[in-house]
Amino acid sequence: MNIQTRKQALRQSIIAARDAISVSKRLQASQLIAANITQLAAYRDAKCVLAYLNFGAEFAAQLFAQQVLQDGKTLYLPKVNSATKELDLYRVTDLSQQIAPGLWNIPEPVVDRCAQLESFTEVDFVLLPGVAFTESGARLGYGGGFYDKLLARFTHQPTLVAAGFSCQVVTDLPLERTDRAVDWLVTEHITICCNLGRE
Repeated sequence: MNIQTRKQALRQSIIAARDAISVSKRLQASQLIAANITQLAAYRDAKCVLAYLNFGAEFAAQLFAQQVLQDGKTLYLPKVNSATKELDLYRVTDLSQQIAPGLWNIPEPVVDRCAQLESFTEVDFVLLPGVAFTESGARLGYGGGFYDKLLARFTHQPTLVAAGFSCQVVTDLPLERTDRAVDWLVTEHITICCNLGRE
């Protein structure tokens, strides 16, 4: 079985497990995860945060995005650029007025209501979506490569955080050269520094 086939099988398995969690338990777990992320020193020290908005049965990242705004930090959110097949980042100050369903029905910034990020060096904290994660910081995305390409555009090293439910944490992931490890893994039960000893 090649690496792409292994990744896709794992995606299907984890997404099914995540979908099986009840709505009330997902919300409860999401509230704990969002609170755990905000306890990180790297978050407290951050001035400019890149987050995302959830869809389907994902961790409710919108709870975290709202907290970023309440904490007076600068919030950027991604929008898929269908021409470049990359993510463009936009500053959002009002989640009720500046967000609308976009590609694949994922909530994203409305471009004529938001300012586009000009310098990636502004961002010092990044919350990444994903399907599965390991305690060592490996992350399995949805297969589009959008975030791999996005992270490659950073010339500095912002703190990278992956958040998800406990059922999304696995012991091993099939990795490729372009896969970027995260610094922190946060679930409703654990907060793990993944980059101890990493060069």
